[in-house]
Amino acid sequence: MSQTATDAEPRFLFDDSRRLTGPNRYFDRPAVVLTALGAAADSEAAHRCWAEHVAEVCTALGWPAPEPRAQRHASDAMLAFAAPEDLLFTATEVNEWAWERCASEAGFDFAQPLSSDVATVAVLFAARAERERSRPLARLKAAAQAHGLPCFDDDDTLSIGAGAGSVSYPHAALPLAMDVPWPRLHDVPTILVTGSNGKTTTTRLLAAMAAAAGHRAGYCATEGVVVGGDTVAAGDYAGPAGARAVLRHQGVDFAVLETARGGLLRRGLAVRRADAAVVTNISADHFGEYGIHSLEDIAQAKLIVAHALRGGGTLVLNAADECLMRIAARLPHAAAAKRALFAQAHDHPALAALRAQGGSTCGARAGRLWLALDGHNHDLGAVTELPLAVGGAAAYNLDNIAAAALAAHAAGLPLSAIRETLARFGAQPQDNTGRLERWAHRGAAVLIDYAHNPDGLTQLLQVARALKPKRLALLLGQAGNRDDAAIAELARAAAQFAPDLVLIKELPLMLRGRALGDVPALIERALVSAGLPPDRIAHQADEAAAAELLLRWAAPGDVIVLPLHTSAVRAQIAALLAAGAKLA
Repeated sequence: MSQTATDAEPRFLFDDSRRLTGPNRYFDRPAVVLTALGAAADSEAAHRCWAEHVAEVCTALGWPAPEPRAQRHASDAMLAFAAPEDLLFTATEVNEWAWERCASEAGFDFAQPLSSDVATVAVLFAARAERERSRPLARLKAAAQAHGLPCFDDDDTLSIGAGAGSVSYPHAALPLAMDVPWPRLHDVPTILVTGSNGKTTTTRLLAAMAAAAGHRAGYCATEGVVVGGDTVAAGDYAGPAGARAVLRHQGVDFAVLETARGGLLRRGLAVRRADAAVVTNISADHFGEYGIHSLEDIAQAKLIVAHALRGGGTLVLNAADECLMRIAARLPHAAAAKRALFAQAHDHPALAALRAQGGSTCGARAGRLWLALDGHNHDLGAVTELPLAVGGAAAYNLDNIAAAALAAHAAGLPLSAIRETLARFGAQPQDNTGRLERWAHRGAAVLIDYAHNPDGLTQLLQVARALKPKRLALLLGQAGNRDDAAIAELARAAAQFAPDLVLIKELPLMLRGRALGDVPALIERALVSAGLPPDRIAHQADEAAAAELLLRWAAPGDVIVLPLHTSAVRAQIAALLAAGAKLA
């Protein structure tokens, strides 16, 4: 919900009031949050008043202590409090009322709150809470907890157990606890994967390791939901909906869940228990959304996954990411988790220190990848022979490989399955579609990827340059929800590799508030400013047409780099390449 002032007073009072249905950036339990905007958002007095009124109403309603928290930023403030899981809709209204009331009391009279009297609104909210509360649902959740089983709930459906050991019921037809088939219900091994780059590759690699061990693996990612190698839902499912889809599927006995920033911030963590949680890295991206304004904010958001490890799971971290490690040490739920570390170097100081304490690590030494477990080093193979590492050129994929090996071991997969998968995964384009797909076309090498931020693009272009191209061509574009500085930084990352041709694409389905032509113009200005000659820059309005144009431009010895945003376009171009299509 959102609330604006009159036309005479254009300042916003609040925006984006929402439920956080699982552990989140602010609490280890469900909560609600809104974004306060305008002059009142910067008022500490208004924040104190809001917190007092939230506490007063929650006390009057008999709710647990809400622990209200105000988090100030340059242009807004996030106002959150913990609330009963089954009353989150009512709690959002409490949050909105408290802020409206306190902004008014502070002199920012943009709106008229429901009532200025706490006792009066408490009666109204109590009636709303009674309508929202479902006692049959609460009884089933309590029974599941008593049986030691996970629950997955959304607005329509309750699931008890996970994967092959689950059962689901619509809210409109919930059974009595005695009618639930408790003996056949159980949990399944579960791994969460998050980070700024490398999530999908790591997720797919883990699913392949589970399959090599004889499991029927299910995973969700930005490309869809896949069970046993078959796509059961296409689209971006790297959020709570994807996690529930995997964990409700009767064919799944091992779950790997890509867990993106957006879902964590919009709704919180969908999963309350995991055997392992991976954070691949932290990169500057999506600033200005959902209270994210710095690298530290991103690290805090990604580390929400550590809340799922309270039962003894393992937190797998990139030891070479200084920001990530610093924030992980600061957050109690991350600092308390059992730790496993990876880095490109086996002898990284943090890895050596953890091994001295008996911990697990993974990194490379003398050209080979080593998995250290319980004081013993296990050889996972020569780096140059791991297909995902592209002969060692894709150093960033060595991070993804090491992270997957640690998480796989933490979830109980055998070393034989880990080794077997690493020896073959990535050799074929279909192993990791849209992520460093490598094709041959007219004597040129073609790289298809999803690189969408400066770090990801830099890593991709490092691989391209390592292939020693005669000419290097790049397709470049960006979604409109990045700010001008982020778009310019992406272009500067491209320019530092001195491509012979940059074809700038428009993404009309990803304008996200911008006008047609805005993003391509920003990219071109940044490329020229970074020193790329204007005669090496061209434009194409359609992504698929742009990719085909570069394929027609290709000659023997060239490298064509295609970061494709749209899954349908990636599939279309891959099909052309697989068929050996001759483009005029």
